[in-house]
Amino acid sequence: MKPIMKLVSLNIAILAIISFAVPAWAIDVETPKRCTVCHSASFQGLQPAPRLAGQRYQYLFNQLLDLGLHRRDDPNAKLFMWPVVSTLNPQTAHELALYLSTIPPVAADDGDSELVASGRAIYQEGIPASNVVACVACHGPNAEGVGEIPRLGGLAYPYLVRRLKQWGHLYNYATRPPMPHIASNLSPNEITALASYLSFVK
Repeated sequence: MKPIMKLVSLNIAILAIISFAVPAWAIDVETPKRCTVCHSASFQGLQPAPRLAGQRYQYLFNQLLDLGLHRRDDPNAKLFMWPVVSTLNPQTAHELALYLSTIPPVAADDGDSELVASGRAIYQEGIPASNVVACVACHGPNAEGVGEIPRLGGLAYPYLVRRLKQWGHLYNYATRPPMPHIASNLSPNEITALASYLSFVK
């Protein structure tokens, strides 16, 4: 084989290897880099932005779509995320959500450790007297989430408190039942306990 043909064959082989090595969620590096300003370089979150590492793909993708369509209407979403997500097309949103879902999550560990036991009881057993079902029924035994139901384990305490209060005030009410009903039946002390427990879940 002539040298030039060998070189061409080698280049083709290298390209073939690269094409198989690049994961399905390969994404323009600039897209996730823009997210690190608020969500940190490791995507473990910077207040008030949530931790995205290890979040469920379908949940992330749905949230990006909702933000782009202005269906997620809490104050931080309007102020920070609506302008950013408006530049994403569905394919980029898919790739970004898939990429973030593969990053190992790290628990925030920032709740009140003295409230862990009561928070765990709410998560595992619910509050029958207040018509609050057990969180474990939808979010899983380790608060890992499933499908479009998000991971709650390890999320930051302030973020969890804020989101539970927002659900109770009917933000996103039309798009994601039954959380508005559940959150509106939680007292401030119960929200504090539940958020504290979840922040420590690995």
